[in-house]
Amino acid sequence: MSQQLAQQLAQRVMRKDFEGLRELFHPEIDYMGMTPGQFWEGSDPSDVIDIYKDWFEEMDEIVSVELIQTDVVADRERVGYRFIAKNASGNYLVEQQAYLTELDGKIKWLRVMCTGLRPIPE
Repeated sequence: MSQQLAQQLAQRVMRKDFEGLRELFHPEIDYMGMTPGQFWEGSDPSDVIDIYKDWFEEMDEIVSVELIQTDVVADRERVGYRFIAKNASGNYLVEQQAYLTELDGKIKWLRVMCTGLRPIPE
């Protein structure tokens, strides 16, 4: 397992490259995500893209990448990524952990846990 899909997922999320994300997703993706207070599910690339657009709105600017780590857990790839975002309300730290399985070079199964936007004190 090359961890290439995991790395690409992190990079495209942090660039808010939604069309680039779509290219990574299998047409029958099995997606579940969790943010503080909400669970998210999707079964096709458009569903998942809409979820990411809800998470990262147009006004949210990704300022810097703090961390990207990839690994393999048996038959799954793992990627953790952390970045600083800012919007009109201030600066925030965000971290996500994702586990994925590949089929035909695409992400077929994806589980994501997100911290949500954590305020950074001034």
